[in-house]
Amino acid sequence: MEEQDFAAHLTATMTGSALTMLIGVGHRTGLFEAAAQGPATSAGLAERAGLHERYVREWLGAMVTGGIFTHDAGEYTFPPEHAKFLLGETASNLMPSLLTLSAFTGILPDLERAFAEGGGVPRSAYGPYLETLGAKTGDSWKHIYREHLVDGFFGAVPGLNERLTAGARVLDLGCGTGNAIAVAARAFPASRFTGLDINPGVVEQARELTHDLPNAEFAVGDAAELAADPPYDVITAFDAVHDQDRPDVVLRRVREALAGDGLFFMVDTNFSSDVAKNVGNPLAALCYSISLMYCTTTSLAEGGAALGAMWGTEKAREMLANAGFRHVEVLESPRPQNCVYACRP
Repeated sequence: MEEQDFAAHLTATMTGSALTMLIGVGHRTGLFEAAAQGPATSAGLAERAGLHERYVREWLGAMVTGGIFTHDAGEYTFPPEHAKFLLGETASNLMPSLLTLSAFTGILPDLERAFAEGGGVPRSAYGPYLETLGAKTGDSWKHIYREHLVDGFFGAVPGLNERLTAGARVLDLGCGTGNAIAVAARAFPASRFTGLDINPGVVEQARELTHDLPNAEFAVGDAAELAADPPYDVITAFDAVHDQDRPDVVLRRVREALAGDGLFFMVDTNFSSDVAKNVGNPLAALCYSISLMYCTTTSLAEGGAALGAMWGTEKAREMLANAGFRHVEVLESPRPQNCVYACRP
C-alpha cells in the first residue's frame, strides 16, 4: 500500500471506530428508533426522542457524513434499507455485535497488562462493560438461529434434518443462553435436546427461555469432562470449540460420547490457519481483533490452549482427525465468516 493510500486507510479506520461509538449512543438514547418513524429536523428528532437538540444535531452530522442517514432540505432521514441493519428482530441487525465490540474497550488496560505480564482477562471481567453499553449475551446469534438454523446450518448436512425429525438424542456444547436449542426443540419435537455450558448464569437463562419445551434440558458442566451413557446421536457446537480451554480434550470427549453412526456438527470460523491466506478477506481483521480481545485472552486467563477464533480450517481438520474423526466435511454456511464441519467416526 502506497504512503498516501495508507494514510487514507488509517483515516477510514479512525472514522469507523468513532462511528461505532456513536452508533451505540444512538441505540441507547433511542435515536435510531425515533428516526425510523420518518424524516425530521434535528429539533423534531430531539423532541421525538426526548433529548437535547444540540447533541442530537451534532450526532446527526456524524450519521449523515458517515453514510448512515441522508439529509435533504433541512430534514434527516434514516433509510429503511439502512435501518434493517441497526434495528429489528432479524439476523440482519448488526447492533448486538457493534455493542459487544464497543464493550471490549473496557478491558483494554487488563489486556495490555497481559501483553507484558502474561496471563489473560477472565470472562467475568467483561460483564460490567457489556451491561453498561447495553450488550446482551447471546443476542448476536439469537436471530441468526431463528432464521438460519434449520434450513441454513442443519440443512447444509444432507439427511440431518430428516434424522432430527425422526427423533434423535442431541447435545449442544457451549449452549450459552439456549437460543439454538430453543429453535431446534420447537422445530424437531421428536428429538431430545440437552445443553451444556460451564457458566451457571447463562444456563439459568437458557432454562427460562425454554421452560415451555418438554424436549429441552440444560446442565452446568465442563465439556472437557463430558461423558455419555447412552451415547448421543448428534452433538453440536456453535462457535464454541475454539473458546475451550482444553479443545483437544473436548474433541476427544465428543468422539467418545457419540454413537457409532453419530454426527458431530460443528460451526466455527471460516478462515485459514495461515495468516497470509487471510489477507484480502474483508472480515479477517475484524475477527482477529475479536479473537485477541476475547477468545485468546479469556483462554489464557485459565491457562488454556488459546486457539483463538482464527485457528482456521487446517488446524481444525488436524485436531478433529487426532480426536478420532475419520470423516470430516467442511461445508458452506449461511454466513461467510462461518463454515460447517460434519464430522463422523
